[in-house]
Amino acid sequence: MSSFPVRQASSLEGDPQLVIDERKRKRMLSNRESARRSRIRKQQHLDDLINQEAQLKNQNGKIAMQINLETQKHTKVEAENAILRAQVSELTARLRSVNSVLHFFEGVSGMTIDTPKMADPLLKPWQLPSAAQPIMANADIYQACVSID
Repeated sequence: MSSFPVRQASSLEGDPQLVIDERKRKRMLSNRESARRSRIRKQQHLDDLINQEAQLKNQNGKIAMQINLETQKHTKVEAENAILRAQVSELTARLRSVNSVLHFFEGVSGMTIDTPKMADPLLKPWQLPSAAQPIMANADIYQACVSID
């Protein structure tokens, strides 16, 4: 175990050099044990950091996937909004056209036709009159228009 000889306590009391040697041997053993524990703690800390790194990389991957999905949803909603804005614009133009025809008819026939006021689509889009026939459009059309620009 150790290269130092083990001496009995009775002989240590008589020789001061032997007492000092025994203290040095015990201190050296204590230091070796302390260094071993320190290496074990250091290795455990390194292992913990490696595990934490793996967990963080995994979380980052999941978050990146969520961001990608949300970006795709956002792009889809933006395309749908662009289509709806185009539909509102077209329906507003149609309504203005119908109203002008009705006003012309009133002037020619002499009959009074009750035409509702047109809502401003930018101020109150929820008050727009509904279309008699829907305008068919989809996100693919919007994507084609965007890619042409």
